[in-house]
Amino acid sequence: MLITKGNLLASKESLRLANLGYELMDRKRIILMQELSKMMDDVKELRDVIDAAYDEAYRALQRANVSYGVIDRLAQLMPVEEDITIVYRSVMGIDIPKVTLQESDVKIPYALGLSNSRLDEVYLKMRQVKYYTVKLAELDNGMYRLAKAIEKSRKRANALNLIVIPDLKKNIKIISEALEEKEREEFIRMKLVKKM
Repeated sequence: MLITKGNLLASKESLRLANLGYELMDRKRIILMQELSKMMDDVKELRDVIDAAYDEAYRALQRANVSYGVIDRLAQLMPVEEDITIVYRSVMGIDIPKVTLQESDVKIPYALGLSNSRLDEVYLKMRQVKYYTVKLAELDNGMYRLAKAIEKSRKRANALNLIVIPDLKKNIKIISEALEEKEREEFIRMKLVKKM
């Protein structure tokens, strides 16, 4: 690197930008951590609800199997869900999915003569579980994306703070000391020329 005032000014500007970049990356990491924490609280609540819903649904399924027999033939009549929409929202440049399953009227897809109230109960419980599962998938995916972004921000902030900024400070110090030394030499040389 050439020891010039231009390089000194460029290094100081790079240091200013690196410090600013570090502050921004650190702020981004903090905001993402807050968003992740909020999502984690939501997931914790939802997991308790979904566990209870799955337990109820499986108990209802067992009761239906006992009263009706194995219902795998009727299970094949269930329609495939195609009313799922995914929209993304941005949090500090990170796309977080918002998954929604359109709620529709309850339409039992099998003939009432082929079923009993136990089977209807299973259908309704599993339908409820489906909505919880969609919400859990949304939160899990969002948390994964946020965790990856936080890790990336942390690595970039650490690289700036531990490598780039110290190197720039070292370069500024070297250039400053060399320029000061040149100025002293020039001053002494000018004094000697004046005396002569």
